Amino acid sequence: MTATAAIGPMIEPAVATARTVIFTKSLRDSRRSLLGWTAGITVAALVYAGFYPQMAANGAAQAENLPESLRNALNMDDIGSAAGYLGSTVFGMIVPLLAMFFGAAVGARVSAADEESGTLDLLMAHPITRTALIAQRFAALVAAATGVGVLLWLAMLAIRGSAELTTISAGRFAAQCVHLILLIVCFGALATAIGAVSGRRGTVFATTAVVGVAAWAAHTFADEIGIGWAAYLSPFHYYIDSEPLRNGIDPAGLGGLAVLAAASAALVAAGTYWFNHRDLG
Repeated sequence: MTATAAIGPMIEPAVATARTVIFTKSLRDSRRSLLGWTAGITVAALVYAGFYPQMAANGAAQAENLPESLRNALNMDDIGSAAGYLGSTVFGMIVPLLAMFFGAAVGARVSAADEESGTLDLLMAHPITRTALIAQRFAALVAAATGVGVLLWLAMLAIRGSAELTTISAGRFAAQCVHLILLIVCFGALATAIGAVSGRRGTVFATTAVVGVAAWAAHTFADEIGIGWAAYLSPFHYYIDSEPLRNGIDPAGLGGLAVLAAASAALVAAGTYWFNHRDLG
């Protein structure tokens, strides 16, 4: 009894330290990949946002040449305005699709990468539970997603004047970036759950990418093919349909953010449960 009482205070700090190390080491070990993804998403957004002055001049005429069904699907009816242009191209298609792949890539590393490489047993030999491993790795994913959102917000503010985007306030850009962060987290949660079940990084990335592209297509084209209800199954609906570039975070936007957050929590919880009850070999 005395020995247990003496050992207990020594074990608890070790467990707390291990948990902290998992979070910080995940970010440190992935720093090159995270920086590459962050730079890629930001640069893509800046390049396409920089085309707005040309689109403002003749974009509406070009959009008129598109079939009405495609114009409606891509939300290009108001492409001559800053919010309309960014909402339909930069934040409506390019950035969210890149963000989805980013979430898939980072989520694949939560548990599947270690299991596939055979280093998971060594990691679990430390004083940390499977639940804590998933929680700390997913917390690192959330931190990485937040970094993408913050840098993208700063980048948009940096070109706001030169790209003639001053009709969109800093607060509305911030709202759009918050929505983007939750979208990344949602797809990262999906990848985390798939990785906890499959233990294969390739399976995680491929499945998440296929689901993501299908979800984007459902959100974009559901109305045009007569299955409008399918859009409500897509994370992209809750990410963009409240138009944060026009409205900021309004009550409708908060509802969308709540759906993305709840879906993320449910996916991580389901993945953690399966991971805890699965034979890891």
